[in-house]
Amino acid sequence: MKDKRILYVSSEVVPYLAENEVSLMSYDVPKMVNDQGGQIRIFMPRYGNINERRHQLHEVIRLSGMNLVVNDLDMPLIIKVASIPKERIQVYFIDNDEYFKRKATFADEEGVMYPDNDERAIFFAKGVVETVKKLNWVPDIIHVHGWMAAMLPIYMKHYYKNEALFSDTKIVTSVYSQSFEGTLDPEMISKIILDGVPAEAIADLKTPDYESIIKTSIKHSDAVIIASDSVSPSLTKFIESSGKPFLSFVPKDAFAEAYSNFYNNEIL
Repeated sequence: MKDKRILYVSSEVVPYLAENEVSLMSYDVPKMVNDQGGQIRIFMPRYGNINERRHQLHEVIRLSGMNLVVNDLDMPLIIKVASIPKERIQVYFIDNDEYFKRKATFADEEGVMYPDNDERAIFFAKGVVETVKKLNWVPDIIHVHGWMAAMLPIYMKHYYKNEALFSDTKIVTSVYSQSFEGTLDPEMISKIILDGVPAEAIADLKTPDYESIIKTSIKHSDAVIIASDSVSPSLTKFIESSGKPFLSFVPKDAFAEAYSNFYNNEIL
């Protein structure tokens, strides 16, 4: 992986949030590539339950300040950055007071999903791409983890399809069993169509539940990794019949070689 550039876009990353299958792999995989001499960047949302003082987040003024349009409204983009202790790994945080100030990730203290999670996901996807453009950093691979990051492949293949910076970039989506109950806002598909994404490309999002969001992300990716040993049979079947290169689940103690081979032999 030496000198390869890989952009990791994740819903959750340790040590900034609690350990789970998404947050752990979103740390372990970039660390593995970093240790092999690759160049990496990690992006995640700056949820309000991330302790900025403890993790030494600071705003990057030169990257902040633009407005992103979500559902026809201008939403200010704030970029913060921190370094993972003991690792030479920078993490960029996509922030906005309206979407990410509340003191939780996806749901309130009663466990009820935030009604604007769809817009938060759209804002996150756009924020990542706009920031990478400002950095003028060309990734060979974009590797997506977690459903909050799942809009990125869709926006890359449509909204940003003419960006020369990403003309050779490949997109990989990791699929996890970690999901959510119910659906996001039923108007989600209309909000994405507003950005010029063809309705037929995102038809599954008429019912924006976990599986339809992940299926739509897979359809817009170049390759897929099954990252849990308990991904639903319906999603597993969808991946296997998608025609995309895919890597079956690999236990944590063996993932490094498998992921490196998959990157090098199936994607690059």
